[in-house]
Amino acid sequence: MSSRLPAGVRPYLEPAPLAALFLGISSGFAFAMIGATLTTRLAQHGISKSAVTAFALTFLAYNFKFLWAPMVDNVRLPLIGRYGQRRSWLWLVGALVMVAVAFLGVADPEASLYLVAVAAITLGVAGATFDIIIDAYRIELLEPRQLGAGSGMSQYGWRLGSAAAGALALVLAARIGWTAAYMACAAFALPAMLVGVVMGEPRRHREPARPHGVVEAIVAYFSPLVEFMQRQGALVVLLFVLIHKIGDTLANLTLRLLFKDLGFSNDEVAFYDIGVGFVTLLIGIFVGGILYARLGMKRSVLISLVLMAVSNLSFAGLAIAGHSNIGMAAAVGFENLASGIGGVTVVAYLSALCNLRFTATQYALLSALASIAGRFISGTTAGDLINAMGFVNFYLLTTVVALPGVALFWYMIRSGLADLSVGSAGQDSATR
Repeated sequence: MSSRLPAGVRPYLEPAPLAALFLGISSGFAFAMIGATLTTRLAQHGISKSAVTAFALTFLAYNFKFLWAPMVDNVRLPLIGRYGQRRSWLWLVGALVMVAVAFLGVADPEASLYLVAVAAITLGVAGATFDIIIDAYRIELLEPRQLGAGSGMSQYGWRLGSAAAGALALVLAARIGWTAAYMACAAFALPAMLVGVVMGEPRRHREPARPHGVVEAIVAYFSPLVEFMQRQGALVVLLFVLIHKIGDTLANLTLRLLFKDLGFSNDEVAFYDIGVGFVTLLIGIFVGGILYARLGMKRSVLISLVLMAVSNLSFAGLAIAGHSNIGMAAAVGFENLASGIGGVTVVAYLSALCNLRFTATQYALLSALASIAGRFISGTTAGDLINAMGFVNFYLLTTVVALPGVALFWYMIRSGLADLSVGSAGQDSATR
């Protein structure tokens, strides 16, 4: 049957990219539980904007996950470790995420905001660790030629898991309460765990040499970073990874506050932000796959960076328009289209940067750096900026701060650093 399908569609239906879809579902749901869903929950309980945006600091676990990622690469788990390094960690951490989601569901913002913060941090750490193993499993499962399609499917799955869990939480919370909603959403950890059962241990997995003694253990801990820093232009590449998503992160972590201020109901948010956004994201993923295949990695990444920067302007337009369903659909649609394209190209590039001996650690470092600046600014000043500037000027600002990342990647293309930085995970994927 696959031979009858268009050539651009076939790569998405291979077993490894399909597995990346289900891995992404489990990765996205955990993020959503402490992201837009928790923001909506706190806002509905009358928590102040500054306090709500401060919860963005719970995402810091995702930014510092590289600190314990070497453990996922090197520590062999007792008993279940015999099923493989990647699979055993996938199953253990998946179970911990389900427990952490249930904990957050039980915590009551009105009774104790402190307990909600503890629960959110717990889920943040568990979810970040889940991301470490999911990303390593995905990269090692995909062949270099599949990185584009696999990255797109992973991004599609991430948004699907985030959107589906977010929508389910909103619908159930309105009917049976937030606690039951979180309990039901915990099941979204299962798809990734089942992938480990069906696909087995990745064939491309290369275990680093096991250290003997304290000195070797310290050397092994820093080896992934040392290996990356020895590449030509490593500092420039890391700077790009650090700044390229600042504008996008600032905009996305504050959208639910905009929707609430404009008076959108839970059902409207679920339909437009999640429903329309999901459809346009799907379109964006396939457009991104076509761009990646036709233009190559470098030019497709540059185009996606420009689109993601410009998409923030649509939310400034929505803030001007006010409570408009058409305006919300247009803004959300454009943003998700751009995100879908970027999900294929940028994630493929970050995956290609990894050395297969240190997949978990290096991708954890890269993905953490990709959003740390935006999350830190969101958690410390975003609420105050919105209060001082208003939503229109705030989203104009997010567009401006996205431009340096675009300019830096253009420089990397011109200087050749975009090619020189690619690691063993994607040496065949760096084209033109």
